[in-house]
Amino acid sequence: MPAGNLVQYAHERGVTTLTLDSPDNRNALSSALVGELTERLRGAESDGDTRAVVLSHTGNTFCSGADLRDPPDPDALVGLLRTVVALDKPVLARVDGHVRAGGLGVVGACDIAAASARASFAFTEVRIGVAPAVISMPLLPRVDPRAVARYYLTGERFDAAEAARIGLVTAAADSVDSALEPVLDGLRRSAPDALAETKKLLTVKVLQALDRDAEALTALSARLFSSDQAREGMTAFLERRDPAWVL
Repeated sequence: MPAGNLVQYAHERGVTTLTLDSPDNRNALSSALVGELTERLRGAESDGDTRAVVLSHTGNTFCSGADLRDPPDPDALVGLLRTVVALDKPVLARVDGHVRAGGLGVVGACDIAAASARASFAFTEVRIGVAPAVISMPLLPRVDPRAVARYYLTGERFDAAEAARIGLVTAAADSVDSALEPVLDGLRRSAPDALAETKKLLTVKVLQALDRDAEALTALSARLFSSDQAREGMTAFLERRDPAWVL
């Protein structure tokens, strides 16, 4: 497995757990974390002892979105999302805290996601002057259209029960580990080749979106992040004030 200190590795009874461990920035998607997580996932794919992969986190935040001080290259973020979707083993999100912006794309790319009562979610991009462009590719094929329109456009926060209702996560429960326990038991009882082929059936639409839209959406993301409104929005966020457009 690759060396690194932003993503921790553990393995037990066929399940590889990759834990985001970047507490200084609330597990934000920095260029370093995206690169390390992608490499860890590819390592798990080539590991014959791995039946499934769980993405977990330290602290009270699963992922706070793009690291505004060290944002990942849009192509690298696409690469991470594609790796999760195309991995020939099920990838599960274990969400026991907050998820914001780009972090929701990681959750949406996973095959199964469980969230605890402590979890909260928000597409905050519009509030800093950008759009949830790249992460739309795994999300729009899977999440309720009316709900995603509301939360994309307003940046409102919503809880785990709502995330389950709209299809962003598979299950919401008081204990995320209790929710995942029967799922992991089922995966351990499933034949590896059958799991791989079944996952291919389930990910066709997401992979089609990645193939069709990646170039246009990475260009849109780059354009928006370099805009005057984004500069004002990100500066306001870092300074903990409202941006100039707030009425």
